[in-house]
Amino acid sequence: MEKVSTDLFSNATRKTPSVYMEGSRFVVSGRSIPENPGAFYRPLYNWLTQRLPADSEPTVIEFGFEYLNTASAKWVYILLRDLIRAGRSFSLNWCYEKGDEDMLDLGIMLKNLLGCPFTSIEVDEINI
Repeated sequence: MEKVSTDLFSNATRKTPSVYMEGSRFVVSGRSIPENPGAFYRPLYNWLTQRLPADSEPTVIEFGFEYLNTASAKWVYILLRDLIRAGRSFSLNWCYEKGDEDMLDLGIMLKNLLGCPFTSIEVDEINI
């Protein structure tokens, strides 16, 4: 999969996921355990809340986490909640590794809290 360069692009590190845009698909994938989650997620939050149009074809936001700490999960929730409140059109693909019931449960919890279009996708491995 070729990653399209945007002004919001980040390669994965040991503590942060990769972030990229591919057509109308926005992908965050990998491990999210940054020491300061705000420093990582605030630019992503600002970019999406400012650039995701309210009246366009829905963007697919795809999250695929190997691991997501509590502080990162809070940022993911706030990001999605605020996109909904701002009337942004998106659907959520929540990818989780086969057998990772905790990550599946987190996705289902987000679906129930947010009520956004949601698809859970079981994969053999989270692609970074």
